[in-house]
Amino acid sequence: MTEVPGIVVTGASGRMGRMLARTVLDSTKARLVGAIERTGHDWVGQDLGTAMGSAPLGLTVTDDPLEAFAKAQAVLDFTAPEATVRFAGIAAQARAVHVIGTTGLSEADLAALKPAARHAVIVRAGNMSLGVNLMVKLTRMVAEALDEEFDIEVIEAHHSAKVDAPSGTALMLGQAAAEGRGVALDDVADRGRDGVTGARRRGDIGFAAIRGGDIVGEHDVLFAGAGERLILRHVATDRSLFARGALRAALWGQDKKPGEYDMMDVLGLK
Repeated sequence: MTEVPGIVVTGASGRMGRMLARTVLDSTKARLVGAIERTGHDWVGQDLGTAMGSAPLGLTVTDDPLEAFAKAQAVLDFTAPEATVRFAGIAAQARAVHVIGTTGLSEADLAALKPAARHAVIVRAGNMSLGVNLMVKLTRMVAEALDEEFDIEVIEAHHSAKVDAPSGTALMLGQAAAEGRGVALDDVADRGRDGVTGARRRGDIGFAAIRGGDIVGEHDVLFAGAGERLILRHVATDRSLFARGALRAALWGQDKKPGEYDMMDVLGLK
């Protein structure tokens, strides 16, 4: 490839969409070749730069992913589950690396991504930051070292506009803890407590979600034993770190074989 990879950003008008677009525009290792929004959105047909309140870029926002993906080598997708599943099929047709930061994907959604991964690279992660992925690895190690005498709680906080809970990152951490314990997360997850719930069940992995203000993302994994507590914590203060991680994943995937990967692969932490 003589040119740097061309990148398409989906959900371009959203908070992450704008950050992803700016990150690609500022990069010398990639070029922005497309911006997608849903049909009927005000941004469709506008120049992306103008829509974002800056100088024109000569790049028109479109609602046609088929045309946009055809000229791209990667797609950065932080949208919604239904849209992500649809984008996966189109990205696979274009043989474009599909970087998925979308959260709230169901088991059916994940199963629907598998056919696309037979033809193209998919990199999916609930969080694209180096720090969080290191925390995931540490959570697995600690859970493996500490038995059920230590209760595990995952506490997360995000801005008031976040629509899903627990966060994708919280679920990554909970999954890591379950793997460390050698159990299935679905069998031990406790996602809500209200009223007289009775005593905490031994071996459960609890989740608590906080929503408010403009919190970018805060995650704690609490290991609580008799007389002592161990807390792993990650605090994100700038969402551009997620955009930088997504771009890194898109570049990493350029020479990889079709399949499903995550940020542990990208960061060499496996």
